[in-house]
Amino acid sequence: WDNLLAQVRDLLPRRIEPRLVAIAGEIDAVLAEFLRGQLTLMAALAGIYVLGLWAVGLELAFSIGVIAGLVSFVPYLGVIVGVLLGASAALLQFGDLWHLLAVLAVFGVGQTLEGMVLSPWLVGERIGLHPLAVIFALMAGGQLFGFVGVLLALPVAAAVVVLLRHSRDEYIRSSLYDRHPGP
Repeated sequence: WDNLLAQVRDLLPRRIEPRLVAIAGEIDAVLAEFLRGQLTLMAALAGIYVLGLWAVGLELAFSIGVIAGLVSFVPYLGVIVGVLLGASAALLQFGDLWHLLAVLAVFGVGQTLEGMVLSPWLVGERIGLHPLAVIFALMAGGQLFGFVGVLLALPVAAAVVVLLRHSRDEYIRSSLYDRHPGP
């Protein structure tokens, strides 16, 4: 991998090579922060689901909560899998409507916390995106490219923010920015 990267770096024009390497390094760092934030979010959701299902009294609370938390890397899949498994377990273990509603409430609270607090805080702040930018990126990605767009929205938005920041810096340093109007 290092050899491949060195060969690609050698192909870059010498004049812009340091700048491109710096930009690629920043994008790499932002994507690493995204991955760390996503893993932290998955662990937090797993904890919320385990505690909630345990409070409901499900014997399989730990297994269902961990599975739902781990699968939450794919938007909405974690809650769908968790509700299906949790509802099935509640019906088999208790056989009443109250426990089924309690399981649905656990996943409802988890989804609300994820969307309004955890995702913007654990993922958005790590990659330098305002919480509204996180929501907008997810909505735009979903609208433009569907499910794949939702999956790729935040990493792409983070990379675009790095590119925009460097573009702005280049503009500020350019003669176009510093040019004064004529007399």
